Amino acid sequence: MHLQTEVLVIGAGPVGLALAGDLGWRGRQCLVVERGDGVIGQPRMDLVGLRTMEYCRRWGLVGEVEASPYDRDYPQDNVYLTSLNGYELERQPMPSMRDEPAPPESPQHRERCPQNMFDPILCRFARSQPSVELLYRHEFLSFEQDGDGVTAKIADLATGAEKTIRARFLVGCDGARSAVRTQLGIDMQGRGLLTNTTNVIFRCPEFNRLHDKKPGYRYMFVGPDGIWATIVAINGNDQWRMSIIGNARERPEYTNEEIEAFAHRALGRPFDLEILSVLRWARMELVADRYHEGRVFICGDACHLTSPTGGLGMNTGIGDAVTLSWKLAAHLEGWGGPGLLEAYGIERRPIAKRITAFSTENLRTMKQVPTSEKLFDDGPEGAEARARAGRALAEGLRQEWFSMNIHLGNRYTGSPVIVYSEPEDPQAIQAEFDDAIHYRPTSRPGCRAPHAWLQDGRSTLDLFGRHFVLLDFGGPDAASHAFTAAARAAGVPVEHVRLAQPEIASRYEKRFVLVRPDGHVAWRGDAIPEDAQRLLATVTGHQGD
Repeated sequence: MHLQTEVLVIGAGPVGLALAGDLGWRGRQCLVVERGDGVIGQPRMDLVGLRTMEYCRRWGLVGEVEASPYDRDYPQDNVYLTSLNGYELERQPMPSMRDEPAPPESPQHRERCPQNMFDPILCRFARSQPSVELLYRHEFLSFEQDGDGVTAKIADLATGAEKTIRARFLVGCDGARSAVRTQLGIDMQGRGLLTNTTNVIFRCPEFNRLHDKKPGYRYMFVGPDGIWATIVAINGNDQWRMSIIGNARERPEYTNEEIEAFAHRALGRPFDLEILSVLRWARMELVADRYHEGRVFICGDACHLTSPTGGLGMNTGIGDAVTLSWKLAAHLEGWGGPGLLEAYGIERRPIAKRITAFSTENLRTMKQVPTSEKLFDDGPEGAEARARAGRALAEGLRQEWFSMNIHLGNRYTGSPVIVYSEPEDPQAIQAEFDDAIHYRPTSRPGCRAPHAWLQDGRSTLDLFGRHFVLLDFGGPDAASHAFTAAARAAGVPVEHVRLAQPEIASRYEKRFVLVRPDGHVAWRGDAIPEDAQRLLATVTGHQGD
């Protein structure tokens, strides 16, 4: 059987579904091939980050995320303890999802929506696009590419029948063991294996009634050698995920009795629990050397593996998907040049290196907390040991709980499709890059265009997504009309939006700001360049033509 599509996506995890949905939202044809049946046996993520929620806003999915089965009234505190019936060392209070307000820097806030709840939302979004087709229980086998496209072979796992798919582009969203990345021969660099960890989903409806602590979202258990396990409220009700944190030397396979013993140690007493699933996995820090070759790309975990200590793996992958989607669509529509496709890895690899290093540092803080056997003593020395450990965790992990600059402050520097026409301070850029917490909205080229509320109740972010937007904070003039005329002549979709709100003009800093479909600034200035065609050629990837 021979199939044909514009973009073939391998893998229907959250990144593959987001890519397919966004391509379909842009009117492009997409076929998704997934080896599994779409059922999530054990959710690997549960945080939908701030930037991802902004994309969900763009796609009209915020209501579905908020209506997911997760108990939005459940408190989100992070709690450090010896055990739930032992000593509480420190607590980071956090509001429930219902009570958490959107910060001034965004129209949205983060959401707790585990993968078994979030993937179906993305799946419905992708399926709702007439140009998107999903093939579950089909396995990717191989591909060959030429100057015009990619020919891939897949197998129907129900019948064993092989099928051939012809596509203009292929994207591997097929995870840590990506077959697409392997066939491309792309290596990965980084610290490699960090720990061997075992995740256990168990059911215990009365869990929070078996101890005397205030409920929390994440309980982190401290022993003589640092944090050895965490338990999180996976649905805010009766299901919990216990992560038994191992090391990089051993890959244990625990029996159910041993797993129950770990749970009893965490609670501080025996109790009845129903083990629903067990997942043994390797915690890694790796980033791919490159993100594409010819017409074949990789996305999400296929190009970066990170510790979940920060909740950034899936959220970074969805950022990859949104950035890649508009570039592929531009190429398919005829106005995107080869430089756009080359820019994908140039822009996204530094972000992956940033988030993997950040997440590993959070893990290091957890594992190297100052502690000893005195932690369990009732006397003054024990109290001091607990206070010292609690302070170290509260201060060290603050950047994980309040990492707004990691989510919103990812600036693309050195991109061939962004115009950097102002003096740059490398030290200031590096300082912003190193700061996980303090996000400073700016319209400097390469940054996420800032959020501000429009007079009609919309966010400035609601203006972006479908095409380029030229924000104009001045009055009518011939230059802006000449720019949009040049864009029309080149077939580049640009919408000219004039805003007469001084407070927004102040936040955007320049009279003209050109925003890309992914919401990042492509260029800004107080005057339109005389050679508007050159500017357009650069931001659309035709600068070398």
